[in-house]
Amino acid sequence: MSLLDQFLWVIYPYLMLTLFVVGHIYRYNTDQFGWSAKSSEFLESKRLRWGSILFHWGIIFVFFGHVAGILVPKPFYEAIGITDEMYHFGAVWFGGAAGAATVIGVLLLLWRRLSVRRIFRNSSKSDFLALFLLTIVILTGFTNTVGYTATGGTFDYRDTIGPWFRGILTFRPLPQLVSDAPLGFQIHIITALLLFGIWPFTRLVHVWSVPLTYLNRHYVVYRRMRAKKI
Repeated sequence: MSLLDQFLWVIYPYLMLTLFVVGHIYRYNTDQFGWSAKSSEFLESKRLRWGSILFHWGIIFVFFGHVAGILVPKPFYEAIGITDEMYHFGAVWFGGAAGAATVIGVLLLLWRRLSVRRIFRNSSKSDFLALFLLTIVILTGFTNTVGYTATGGTFDYRDTIGPWFRGILTFRPLPQLVSDAPLGFQIHIITALLLFGIWPFTRLVHVWSVPLTYLNRHYVVYRRMRAKKI
């Protein structure tokens, strides 16, 4: 293993995941008022509607697809009777559909942020960085699934990337599993880890702000104040 491989597949992942955890704790303790998505709907809503719907629904299914493919070991599927052919059929067709929706959604959101002058002027550098990284991560992930795996690529991420990532989480890294992975998969991993590293310092923190308390929150009562007679 070269020093570059040791850095990319051992040191770098731990740096980014540490930033992810510590950064969220720091952001929550120092900037709770800024913990939001900073909605720009009032600046432009028509393009936002379709881009947001496609992106958010697509990314939810993509997330669960990654959990199924990366975090769940391959022997588990064999134990419950899911063959490689069945798994790859679902990954390519269902994963491909979710990936296509996510790609279209994120490209619409990127185009909206770049083309609508009012939104462009009110966007921060972190907004652009997060959106560009999201676009790269989503595009490389989609092309890896549809462009490589579906066309007969022999690299199996369940035998390589999956065990490597689980090894990172359990502090037993196996960098040799991904050091020879196809370039597209490596770019996807590196940019995804960078996205995790900057996550706490961008509007992406709103992902954790699920407003469950609104279910039992009392309505705000407004009363008109009568002018006092002098």
